[in-house]
Amino acid sequence: INKAMHLAAGWRSIAEMGYAMSRPEIEAESCEEQKSLDEVGNSQRPKELPRCLDHEIAHLTNLKSRPHEHLIRDFPGRRTLPVSTVKMLAGRECNYSGRGRFSSADCCHILSRCVPGNGPLLMDQMTSRAYVSQFSADGSLFVAGFQGSHIRIYNVDKGWKCQKNILAKSLRWTITDTSLSPDQRYLVYASMSPIVHIVDIGSAAKDSLANVTEIHEGLNFSADNGPYSFGIFSVKFSTDGRELVAGSSDDSLYVYDLVANKVSLRIPAHESDVNTVCFSDGSGHIIYSGSDDTYCKVWDRRCLSARNKPAGVLMGHLEGITFIDSRGDGRYFISNGKDQMIKLWDIRKMVSNITCHPGFRNYEWDYRWMDYPPQARDLKHPFDRSVATYKGHSVLRTLIRCYFSPERSTGQKYIYTGSYDSCVYIYDVVTGAQVAALKHHKSPVRDCSWHPDYPMIASSSWDGDIVKWEFLGNGEAEIPVMKNKIQKRHVY
Repeated sequence: INKAMHLAAGWRSIAEMGYAMSRPEIEAESCEEQKSLDEVGNSQRPKELPRCLDHEIAHLTNLKSRPHEHLIRDFPGRRTLPVSTVKMLAGRECNYSGRGRFSSADCCHILSRCVPGNGPLLMDQMTSRAYVSQFSADGSLFVAGFQGSHIRIYNVDKGWKCQKNILAKSLRWTITDTSLSPDQRYLVYASMSPIVHIVDIGSAAKDSLANVTEIHEGLNFSADNGPYSFGIFSVKFSTDGRELVAGSSDDSLYVYDLVANKVSLRIPAHESDVNTVCFSDGSGHIIYSGSDDTYCKVWDRRCLSARNKPAGVLMGHLEGITFIDSRGDGRYFISNGKDQMIKLWDIRKMVSNITCHPGFRNYEWDYRWMDYPPQARDLKHPFDRSVATYKGHSVLRTLIRCYFSPERSTGQKYIYTGSYDSCVYIYDVVTGAQVAALKHHKSPVRDCSWHPDYPMIASSSWDGDIVKWEFLGNGEAEIPVMKNKIQKRHVY
């Protein structure tokens, strides 16, 4: 009995300490959540209560970033979430879980509150537009591709030292996409050409000049249509590193077998440019594609018929799709659209046939040189199959990319995206609230990347800057405070 009373008193003291330390943050979070999905980026609309996502993915997200049940017990008149870091640490010392350590969900609960926002620190500056910027799967490397034929690979663990400087071969217009192999030995890069080049980045040479200092082997995705018959917008390695999937300007989806060194599958997938493709999970069976025809399609390679019909179609965007990112579970993915919206999808809601062709637009518009029409912002697709919509960023002039935040450090609690207005935006998956807007660049941010383990985001822009944002580190402030002063450090 005495032991039970002692433990109960211990829990009460932990609870009191946690409440006292986390109350300001809880109040700040409550204020921030007043921005609903429809309010973000539009101050003229009346304020509404936050609309939380009432869907299975909301519960899955909470499970990945929810602390142990002993720390979220209700106390009269007090919110149970979020739990302060002090309370979490005290609970660990008392061995509340019986394992003597944090669970992965406990770690994600703490790290997901560390939203990057400090800085930015300028890591490199080029004289041409940056189109691609991504961390490797383990976060040790960072790849940036530029319009001026350069691809730079930085060693993050060694102070962002430039480990490889690749000068691309046969570049048409720009580097449209790059992808690292799972073992991080090879990199493929694409441009507005059907030939994708592969480079061995594990070699000792720092400078890789195509077919001068190193061989950049060409992988031809075309049949007999010549070297400039179409361009490739998107290319990705499979999880096992044996295949590439690509989306092209000839409205097709391609799978390239690296072992056989040939195209193993070509599907006339859409009625317009296929801007983005990706594998749904590690199995490689299911592929997602997005196109300027406004549709997201799901392809199951195990049951493709001679007619090359998709397993299903997801409608909801009013304009073309610029990028797709899979949650990695074979079920959910997000898409960025030229209708200035990110949409969250559940493939179980897909339909077998297209029931509505986009013929309800009564305005002329081209995202390459025109602003989005004000009258189009309130339009809704009559057959929208999406689970949620996120607004506030701008998708103009180029194929802006969006992503889920890392699973290991945040439990995929956030969605983040580049933007034409030169910012990086972060949204809460469940509430739809805009968590942060990172401001530094002077030109569109086409790509950005969240480090898989640390609270760090690296962004690149058409202004040529590569910068990194980190967590403030001075408490548990939920919303990062921007600084005007930029610390500059050039890495060559």
